[in-house]
Amino acid sequence: MAARVAADIRPGSYVNLGIGLPTLVAEHLPEGSGITLHTENGLLGMGPTPHPEHVDPELINAGKVPVTERAGASYFHQADSFAMMRGGHIDVCVLGAFQVSVSGDLANWSTGEPGAVPAVGGAMDLAVGAKRTVVMMKLLTKDGQPKLVTECTLPLTGVGCVSRIYSDVAVLDVGPDASPGGGARVVETYGVSHGELEEMLGLSLGSTSR
Repeated sequence: MAARVAADIRPGSYVNLGIGLPTLVAEHLPEGSGITLHTENGLLGMGPTPHPEHVDPELINAGKVPVTERAGASYFHQADSFAMMRGGHIDVCVLGAFQVSVSGDLANWSTGEPGAVPAVGGAMDLAVGAKRTVVMMKLLTKDGQPKLVTECTLPLTGVGCVSRIYSDVAVLDVGPDASPGGGARVVETYGVSHGELEEMLGLSLGSTSR
């Protein structure tokens, strides 16, 4: 999934990677692409995860995971970092999700389960502030329920903000531009047919584009 996301990021882009699976995208960005990684706790020019023997405990991303820095990296106050996000200076953000609707709504901060700690963090700022918001996630929950749904039932992070989902079984476009008739459109699948994917999700999906 991470390699597939990385392949779609344009050279020279400023990119924010969300907590969890999206951080793996850093490991697959090609050398010389000019892609600059941003993290909302105040680092521009973030590199991939360091080898254990090279971990700097003071150099972390927003998820408190150790990272490296690229040549020319810069540090700044978190308020300045959020100004970058809210000001439309991030080209792409890659977020995880609990649910995404076919209209592009995003729910990724609370499952509503007892004892769950609500922590929307910077996700709502990224979801609506980035020029393009995509989601990287497994398509089904641990108990086999679809995470791509007609309408989100969990608390929303953003409305109509997601344009593409990168999952373990398919890449799908969502939102108003995904399909002429509305709904989601399949870009490609991995190990399942179009019909099997529709059955898995309980949705009618637009035709594959390739």
